[in-house]
Amino acid sequence: MHFHGSRPQAAIDPRTNQPHPMRSIRVGRRSFLAAVTAGGITATAGHVPRRVEGTEAGKTIRVAVVGLGRGMGHVQTLLKIPGVQIAHLAEVDPQRLALAMKAVAAAGAPTPQGVKDFRAALDDATLDAVFFALPNYWHTPASLLALQAGKHVYVEKPGSQNPREAEMLVAAARQYGRLVQMGNQRRTWMKDAIAALHAGAIGTVRFGRGFYYGARGPVAPRDRKLPEGLDLDLWQGPVPDDPQHDIRSLIHYDWHWFWHWGNGELGNNGVHHLDILRWGLKADHPLRVTYTGGRYWHDDLQETPDTATAAYDFGHAGCEWVQSSCHARRAEKPPAEIVFYGDAGTMAVHRDSWTVYDQAGAEAATGTSSVAGTGDLSHMSNFIAAIRGEAELNSPIDEGQKSAMLCHLGNIAYRTDTVVRCDPRTGAVLDNPAAQRLWGRPSYRAGWVVRV
Repeated sequence: MHFHGSRPQAAIDPRTNQPHPMRSIRVGRRSFLAAVTAGGITATAGHVPRRVEGTEAGKTIRVAVVGLGRGMGHVQTLLKIPGVQIAHLAEVDPQRLALAMKAVAAAGAPTPQGVKDFRAALDDATLDAVFFALPNYWHTPASLLALQAGKHVYVEKPGSQNPREAEMLVAAARQYGRLVQMGNQRRTWMKDAIAALHAGAIGTVRFGRGFYYGARGPVAPRDRKLPEGLDLDLWQGPVPDDPQHDIRSLIHYDWHWFWHWGNGELGNNGVHHLDILRWGLKADHPLRVTYTGGRYWHDDLQETPDTATAAYDFGHAGCEWVQSSCHARRAEKPPAEIVFYGDAGTMAVHRDSWTVYDQAGAEAATGTSSVAGTGDLSHMSNFIAAIRGEAELNSPIDEGQKSAMLCHLGNIAYRTDTVVRCDPRTGAVLDNPAAQRLWGRPSYRAGWVVRV
């Protein structure tokens, strides 16, 4: 792997007791310390790139897709974007890798290199970008490796598993000058709705609400059979063992509901809605955060709440996210995914459209997104256009991580049973030692170095 700047010393591979140069995940010390000593994402000097100097006309953008569960959606979308070639596919589950390889072949596209370990793709000097659709605990460590190798990065939400990783990812994007887009597609789908909101559709906006209603079942039992041939060591990657849980029962999805690996529903679906709420309210960091609820519907091992409400006070405005993961509440279906309340009315924002109501509740106006019905295609196309120098990112990583931080702060409030108070200039937690202890992962797995 090629590193920009000084190359860190190789870590030791615990399986061979030999140096493993590809397992060192490093961010420039000055950039990262500027972030953490200031206490927040936005306080660092320098610029997070939103576009780069255009590539030569007609150049094919060569990409890798890593993680082929959700990543199958990436594959199917990238095959539709002109001038993009999927050069590498990486997945620790050979069955998933085989399905993705077949999908590319069925589309008549050039055959990609299929690998188990995505780090092999990073040595390809012709590779322009990497699409990461891995579990949350992999988002920042994997993105750091790709940035250090000089690649642009598209990383699924939330992009980080804890606040310190959020800081590291933003600092790395600055240091290496690469584009990093987060996979919060509503930033593209709802762009026109937010433009109308900011243009005064409902006057001054005072509050917003987001909703997630689902019908999830219980967490699978411990004795779940692993997919044949899956590399469990690489699936676990940089995260140390948790003696309280058998990771075999978490594959491929239930890791979401355990604090050691995931971020619960708040970091799974809440990040989408909180991102739009924060954007609509023209807010960066909150003054106060609460997240209250519990695990009510199933008697199982899940640690994160299935029913809860997260509330955020930004001073000039506020918002809440209402979660019912195990009861669809069909008798009270909300008017939209996201609702804003202003001095002159209410705006209900759907995925591809919006409706404005006056103060009496009568419909006053409607609008439709210019990218209605495009799904992932419009958001990923924006990333490719930014690589070509033809557009700015719709969700640059510093903006994406401000929204991810709302999820991290909410989860910290829940886990500490406290009101988390923050510095509104930086997002740093104030006077809450219990919360500050949860700011970052205490350590990473032996052989993996994720550090300044």
